Amino acid sequence: MADIGIIGAGSWGIALALTLHENGHKVTVWSVLADEVEMLRTEREHKEKLPGVKLPEDILFTTDIGLACRDKELIVLAVPSPYTRSTAHLMADYVKKEQNIVSVAKGIEEKTLATLSEIIKEEIPFATVSVLSGPSHAEEVGRRIPTTCVVGAKEKKTAEYIQDIFMNDYFRVYTSPDVLGIELGGSLKNVVALAAGMADGLGYGDNTKAALITRGISEISRLGMKMGGRLETFAGLTGIGDLIVTCASMHSRNRRAGILIGEGKTMQEAMDEVKMVVEGVYSAKAAKALGEKYDVSLPIIEQVNQVLFFDKPASEAVKDLMTRGRKAELAWEEE
Repeated sequence: MADIGIIGAGSWGIALALTLHENGHKVTVWSVLADEVEMLRTEREHKEKLPGVKLPEDILFTTDIGLACRDKELIVLAVPSPYTRSTAHLMADYVKKEQNIVSVAKGIEEKTLATLSEIIKEEIPFATVSVLSGPSHAEEVGRRIPTTCVVGAKEKKTAEYIQDIFMNDYFRVYTSPDVLGIELGGSLKNVVALAAGMADGLGYGDNTKAALITRGISEISRLGMKMGGRLETFAGLTGIGDLIVTCASMHSRNRRAGILIGEGKTMQEAMDEVKMVVEGVYSAKAAKALGEKYDVSLPIIEQVNQVLFFDKPASEAVKDLMTRGRKAELAWEEE
């Protein structure tokens, strides 16, 4: 049994708390929101974000971040990506040297273009940081629906340790050394999922969705490989796998926000209606900036930025994508 702290009591943090508890671990969950902690303590259920999923009495909920971090064998950082840096900064005084921290959120910091694991290492340089990602909606994990993820770490022994802690008969975990590729796939797919949702909101069909998914993974792969990620990662669970589930499922907050935008709502109106952090909105500008930095063409991501931040109608964005200059999907061999 491991003593584990989970930092963040959103739907994903709660679903993972339940999974880890069922694996026999001692679990403490932290939230900055006193009302949220009180609800979880008394109701043993997150009424808003994970309704119907009951939580055992011996999962501890607290607003004391020190209690959730001190002397833990593993800390799971599950706050939304815009709050990763500030939360890691709060944690730093309470974690031990070489503390195992696994980041389970998805995003890229807009100002620095840093991945979440890079942010954590900046704030807690003495920690051992890994990532857990994949096609894994909390609403399904919380109900024990079979799910697969990947844990990425610099050292194999770290990845295998975390794999053993999380894995059970409904939550299967693979390992990978490609931390950067895993994080890029998990972050950039949210931007593409916004586009897929916009297409749904416009009333388009399966052909459009398939095009966005396949051309979207092409963009993600081109940029990711230019930055040092591996093609196998983008063809795997944290690339095409995560992209498919995020573009197709109504559990996806990014797709839901995109649908609302496609129907005519503004970005802010869509975020307010979804009532959860829409990660793709926060990663869109960073994704565009990375494309410019590495000189990689990202037409879908470019159009998403135009719709989100420059009030471009989604229908016009689709038209502009469809009428771009002629391209080859596979380059012709020179004669």
